[in-house]
Amino acid sequence: MENKFIISSSPHIHCGDSVGKKMYGVLIALAPAFLVSLYYFGLGAIAVTFIAASSCVLTEYVTQKYLLKKEITIFDGSALLTGVLLAFNLPSNLPAWMVILGSVFAIGVGKMSFGGLGNNPFNPALVGRVFLFLSFPVQMTTWPRPRAWSTEYLDAETGATPLTMIKEYFGEFAQLTDYFWGNVGGSLGEVSAIALLIGLAFLLYRKIITWHIPVSILVTVFVFAGILYFLFPGKCVSPVIHLITGGLLLGAIFMATDYVTSPITPPGKIIYGIGIGILTIVIRVFGAYPEGVSFAILVMNAFTPLINTCIKPKRFGRGK
Repeated sequence: MENKFIISSSPHIHCGDSVGKKMYGVLIALAPAFLVSLYYFGLGAIAVTFIAASSCVLTEYVTQKYLLKKEITIFDGSALLTGVLLAFNLPSNLPAWMVILGSVFAIGVGKMSFGGLGNNPFNPALVGRVFLFLSFPVQMTTWPRPRAWSTEYLDAETGATPLTMIKEYFGEFAQLTDYFWGNVGGSLGEVSAIALLIGLAFLLYRKIITWHIPVSILVTVFVFAGILYFLFPGKCVSPVIHLITGGLLLGAIFMATDYVTSPITPPGKIIYGIGIGILTIVIRVFGAYPEGVSFAILVMNAFTPLINTCIKPKRFGRGK
């Protein structure tokens, strides 16, 4: 009777996945976008990414070691991924101290203040990005021109992003091929549509994410922007421009699909994606900011618990 055979509650599933495998899989998917940013922005891409990633990892380590006195989890890749995603939302000439400040805020406030991975209601990288945007709007909207390389990354030649020019002048100032390949101004990870789509294909192939959130966001943006373009052709741009400019692809593929802050069920994910798509276009077209993806995702992050409550998965053992 000493050796008891104990059976835990169902379901009994083992797939061999782990948090680390998922996080490092997403980092692999981000590699094409990083290589493109390296080609177009040079030293600045390396500097900002390294500073953000190392600052996020260090902040999580110090917080867990000395403040929360919890198990150290920096090797699961979540803090590293947060740093890379934050860097991908920043201009490549942002001063190092601002990158560090945004990283500390992303991990310290956006993640660890809620108890760490799995407890944060908002995407930490976007929390850091929006904090920097609201605190330093000039620096966060001063974008290096592509291939305007310099030995000092802070000295890169700057210019407006496509969305800013469209917002101000109602014009389309570059060829679609430039938007597609990344030969435009913008943050590190948003400029190349093809690189981000390659990352999406990898994530879907490895089943790290499902199609529901990115597809629902992109379809909603295309339909909503298409309606506005049809009704107001002189003031609204083609829906294709909305799809391949700004941070839409980066947000739809890598930010909105965060496991912790997105809904659980497929119907919930679709509702969540539709909400992000609608809010993005509303902010872009009618709001004061040329970009709206970050704010849209954070708003829908807040609705995730409600979506999960209203749309619950079928209970195990129940009928059809």
